Amino acid sequence: MAHGTHEVHDESHDDRSRDELSHGDNLNVEPDNLRIQLAHGKQANDNDQTQTGSFPVIRRKQKKPRIESGVRARLATSFLIALLCALLGFGYAIQLNNPASSYETLSEEELTRLITETSTQVQNLEQRKSDLTNQLNSLKAAANKQQEAERIAKENEQTSGILSGRLPAQGKGVIISITEDPKNRIDASTMFQLLEELRNAGVEVMALNGVRVVTSTYISDTKDGLESDGQELHAPYTLKAIGNPQNLQNAVDIAGGVGSRLKVKFGAAVRVTPSDQVRITEIHESRQYKYAKTVE
Repeated sequence: MAHGTHEVHDESHDDRSRDELSHGDNLNVEPDNLRIQLAHGKQANDNDQTQTGSFPVIRRKQKKPRIESGVRARLATSFLIALLCALLGFGYAIQLNNPASSYETLSEEELTRLITETSTQVQNLEQRKSDLTNQLNSLKAAANKQQEAERIAKENEQTSGILSGRLPAQGKGVIISITEDPKNRIDASTMFQLLEELRNAGVEVMALNGVRVVTSTYISDTKDGLESDGQELHAPYTLKAIGNPQNLQNAVDIAGGVGSRLKVKFGAAVRVTPSDQVRITEIHESRQYKYAKTVE
């Protein structure tokens, strides 16, 4: 009995020894696990404190005023403006040097008038060419060339006398009467434009208030009216012109022409009267030339 008890006691003692050894082993193992767990916890806390995970935080830099960029922009703008101005000036110069482009702005009536005037000038030149050709043929065919030359010289003298204003003339044409508004006097520029329009329409002989109009005739303004070739002119004005009556009347009465300008701008009354017998008795004194001489 005692022996049995002793054996039981030994077994209990052995069990306690095993439990103490196991407990001692556990005490030895737990500190290592605890250190590992603490290390993992610290790393997790460090990771939680990082705002962007495993990447560093990048802060946006403040923009600094770009003075050099502003200067470059202003220089580029100035250069573009200068370039545009240069191109505009170049286009304007081309426009001025291109007279054909001015016809694009004319009205239909003005274009018709220009065509009519050009046709008249061409006809006059063709007629003059024909006359000179006939004279040349007459000189070649004449038996007495000296007599034919005298006849031609006399004929040319008469023609040149009419053109130069030394001889009176008569023929078909128009008589233009202009009554001036006392409050708005007609200037010399407008009156001279009237003479030029008649020349373009094919006028052959003209006289303005007793002054024979020739190639050297001028018109200027004075405090009392106008002056032409040293003679004072006063309203009302009377302009006699020999030429094709229809062409001359159209040159004055055409819409937008000098006749309309006299009426609208100066308030003048303009009347054009065609006539089959216009007499111009005014003559122009021959000019005494100091340096020019005829070729013999």
